[in-house]
Amino acid sequence: MGRIFGTDGARGVVGKELTIELAVNIGRAAAQVLAAECGHKPLVIIGKDTRISGDALESAVAAGLCSVGADVLIVGVVPTPAVAFLVNEYNADAGVMLSASHNPYEFNGIKLFGPTGFKLTDQEEELIEGIILDNSEPYIVKCGGELGQIKVAENGCNDYIHHISKHYKGGFVGKVLVDCANGSACTTARGLFTAIGVDADIIYDTPNGININDRCGSTYVERLSEKVVAGGYTLGLAFDGDADRLMAVDEKGSVLDGDFIIAILAQYLKKTNALNENKVVVTTMSNLGFFKLMKELDIKCEITKVGDRYVLERMMSHNLSLGGEQSGHVIVSEYATTGDGQLSAIILLNAITTLEKPLSQLGEMMTKFPQTMLNVTVTPTMKNALDSSEAVQGEINHWSEVLGERGRIVVRPSGTEPFIRVMVEGETLQEIEKIAKEIATAIRQHLI
Repeated sequence: MGRIFGTDGARGVVGKELTIELAVNIGRAAAQVLAAECGHKPLVIIGKDTRISGDALESAVAAGLCSVGADVLIVGVVPTPAVAFLVNEYNADAGVMLSASHNPYEFNGIKLFGPTGFKLTDQEEELIEGIILDNSEPYIVKCGGELGQIKVAENGCNDYIHHISKHYKGGFVGKVLVDCANGSACTTARGLFTAIGVDADIIYDTPNGININDRCGSTYVERLSEKVVAGGYTLGLAFDGDADRLMAVDEKGSVLDGDFIIAILAQYLKKTNALNENKVVVTTMSNLGFFKLMKELDIKCEITKVGDRYVLERMMSHNLSLGGEQSGHVIVSEYATTGDGQLSAIILLNAITTLEKPLSQLGEMMTKFPQTMLNVTVTPTMKNALDSSEAVQGEINHWSEVLGERGRIVVRPSGTEPFIRVMVEGETLQEIEKIAKEIATAIRQHLI
């Protein structure tokens, strides 16, 4: 994990960790790295979600880019995967997405994409960090005719909708309830479901700058679940603030997280001979029930550390077609270079149609093991000391031995928030909650 960039870009409370000055400098440093790689004046796309701080960050990043000679194309409020797509579609050299994903409105973030629509590598981000923090090279500020210019793209959302709607196979029967989290999907979801001809009602699509992810969206699915049952919907779909995640709700109100969705899509792709190498890529956070079902279905699993970038790297290096995270990031490499909530929704509709079962029956194939998660608030120094602390590692090893094959423990620093996350799975909630609390206590006592 870098000093500015975590597992999903630079992120923090705007005005505190993520200042306007830092945003300007990220723009400057990114443009210099990109110019050196592409050998010409870079063109950079900037998109954002609906946070009130988006306008200020957009102006700051654009100013930084233009000050060192990069041209900027503003696409406005769009999903993160739309920026990834439009970089390639518009022959740009990079993309910037301003979003803090599922976090509250006061947070924001800066995600960077390369010319092919993939997130920048760790090495590229380290080069940018070095320019900003270590003064490894001065900013090459331009003047006169060498300054960059800013233009606005009017059709970014429509171009993205057209792109992902092409992957709908047709035939879905039913009515869908769609939760846009008062975020980026507000600009695309209604047009998307109209384009594919699926009957859908859209909720939480009135952003005001501060209500993004506020008791709605993929991290707060309870309201959607209630509305699906009350309204007699066939299923519900919930996106997060920048629409790169998907959670689903079946007709009975049961919530299906990323593990369930990946399991269903794996069955669909296998049935249609599109599951390369008969493998899926997931992270250490995937539920034990997922691995059990994959074994029963004779589908192999590749496991990475948490972060959709690491899932994608494994997928690309092994030419695999499906991967994702329990949190709802789902990547289908044939169609996208990053997690895409709305594309995942379309493929889920395809799967339901092809497998000829309602979502509840598809979800019931996987039994989810009880799981608990504790977020321990820590400093960066405490994060760095996690692996080397004999006391903490001893506590983890002790409880891992107690669980044995009945469960597992994953303890990891968050790449986007000031937490060490303690996840425990097992046969009973009472046991795993006790174990999680004991490990959390050891972290607070022994990490300095």
